[in-house]
Amino acid sequence: MSKCVAAGFAFAAVLPLIVSEGSGLLENMVLAAAYVAMALGLNIVVGFAGLLDLGYVAFFAIGAHVAAYFGSEFWFNAGGGHGVALFVGDATASTPGIHFNFLIIVALAILATATAGVLIGLPTLRLRGDYIAMVTLAFGEIIGQVVYNGGDIKLFGGSLTGGPSGITGIDRIDLPVVGRLGLLDLRPWCWVALGLVAVMLFVNFRLRDSRVGRAWIAMRDDERAAASVGVPVVRTKLLAYGVGAALGGVSGAFLASYLSIVNPSQFTFSFSIFILAMVVVGGIGSIWGVVLGAVVLSVFNNYVLPLNVDLSKISAGIYGLLLVVVMLVRPQGLLPARKRVISG
Repeated sequence: MSKCVAAGFAFAAVLPLIVSEGSGLLENMVLAAAYVAMALGLNIVVGFAGLLDLGYVAFFAIGAHVAAYFGSEFWFNAGGGHGVALFVGDATASTPGIHFNFLIIVALAILATATAGVLIGLPTLRLRGDYIAMVTLAFGEIIGQVVYNGGDIKLFGGSLTGGPSGITGIDRIDLPVVGRLGLLDLRPWCWVALGLVAVMLFVNFRLRDSRVGRAWIAMRDDERAAASVGVPVVRTKLLAYGVGAALGGVSGAFLASYLSIVNPSQFTFSFSIFILAMVVVGGIGSIWGVVLGAVVLSVFNNYVLPLNVDLSKISAGIYGLLLVVVMLVRPQGLLPARKRVISG
């Protein structure tokens, strides 16, 4: 498995050098990598902890808006109209608005989404099964409505969100050594996206094999039994929500920078189903299975659905049907999680 993974990463890293710098393949690779990162975050909540989350798009929205707030001209009057800049290039620092280095934005996105994850977890502590799904679904829909109608909510001389028009002109990623990523050359974006996936995989494996990960899995398998042997169920649930949300927020900030726009149409219930389908199709609780599921559905979304306009309009229904078929035919997913024996 390790050799296959290494070969896969090597191929993905070399591929941008083979195709043209503005190739549609590179664009889809960047999107697929962002989806993989987001699916790995949802897998912590659904796969490790066994908590059904139908509102995961909310964390995508929050992370994306953090990138928009602190990396665009949205707050035009900040700093008296001269702008506020922190560790960014001169060209960006000279423009109005707030412009923070992308690594700072990622830290802020983690803080914001982890807090939101804990807050959504609190009402679900006494709930089970379908009731958890209903609460998380409601949370996702509430965030979507706030994004759409936030243009009417006045805040700090501006508005809470960009409303139906969204927020445009979000700063491109500017990293130490790498520098500011370009608009037309997508190769650096691919490599940064692969680096993001590598970090997410490292976090997932470390968490799964840690005491916290074992507590999540024990709680998923039998919550009462886990509580009887000393697992702090409340804290463990909230930690799962917070960590999963944080990973979704990082992916949201990355996508906002890549797409250079935050728009309410991005934050719909169908997107939550899209990410959940990746987890279910790949294998709930299986890290490599989730990666495989995310890649397969990204290819399907980018190359199959666009072939028929009418088909693309019912994509949410197609993913819902796919979930039903997978649960009937192969309930463990394409690459099921292995049963692990914990010694000692």
